[in-house]
This record gives sequence, structure tokens and C-alpha cells, in this order.
Amino acid sequence: MKFVIISDTHGNVANFKKAINWMQKENIQLLLHCGDIGNPESLKESLQNFTGKFLGVFGNMDADYKILIEEYNKIPNVKIAEKFLETKIENKNIAITHKPDDARKMAESQKFDLVFYGHTHKPWEEKVPVHPKLGSEGGGNCRLINPGELAGQIFKPTFAVYNTETDLLELKILEKL
Repeated sequence: MKFVIISDTHGNVANFKKAINWMQKENIQLLLHCGDIGNPESLKESLQNFTGKFLGVFGNMDADYKILIEEYNKIPNVKIAEKFLETKIENKNIAITHKPDDARKMAESQKFDLVFYGHTHKPWEEKVPVHPKLGSEGGGNCRLINPGELAGQIFKPTFAVYNTETDLLELKILEKL
């Protein structure tokens, strides 16, 4: 199964729709968002042709919209959590958050195979070893992943695609789709 990971859309509907259109062509039906979404109206407009499932968290720039969490969650197939979200996809334990420090702590907990985050706008991947305090009982390495920003505010707009069967992670540059 493949799913897409995005972050830092900041209400950029045009870029968001371009990513959604690519997902539709690839028949990818799951989208994870690592925060700084934008307002509920921009999310609803961005997802209007998306029939899949959307899981996301708020980022620091979504602070003013947190009081509207119920409005976001009224959008069909949308589930948004305030700070972090845990889920299991296929056989992978996954966490989604916005801030890198929170993501690192989650990765070090070794409860997850994959931890996705945003905030820095810069694509990044690393394997986080077992935290020294957990010893060898904590499990193996966790992949800590930032898909970059979809808004294109600082860097080129990017998103990531993960395949649960092959464990392959790909970075997609929006302008090259």
C-alpha cells in the first residue's frame, strides 16, 4: 500500500490540489498531513475531489484555528488531532506531529516504525537509534521523516510517498509531476 505525506501547505490550495490530482492518478487513497494546514475552508477546497482518507495534525501556524477543530473534522474522511496522531497502517506503527523535537522524542520511544513531522519546511530522513535509557528492549531503529513543504514558501514544494510493502520512501518535487 502506498500513502502520501505532506506538510506545511499554509492554505496553498493550488499546490495542494496538484498533489491531490497526482494521488488520484496513482490511485493513492491515504494522505497524512504534518501540520500548518491553513484554515478549514482552504482544506475543504483542496480536498473537494479527493475520495480517500485524510489524517493530520495542527502546526504552530494553525493555532488560531484550533478552536475550529470540529469544523475540520466535519469535512468528509478527515481526522485532525491537535498535536499528534498515532495510527497503524498495514504492519507499520506510525506517528504524525508537527515539531521536530516532539517527533524525535516519539522516534526515540521506539513505539513507532515511522514518525512524520513538518515545521522546518526542509525534506529530511534519518534513522533514530534506540534511546540509551531504553536499552536493547526498545526495539530497532525508527525512521524520522520530514516530507518538506507543499506551500513553496522557502524551498521547492515537495511531498513524500511511502510504500508499506517495499519500505521505500520517495520524495516528489511538485513542479516535476
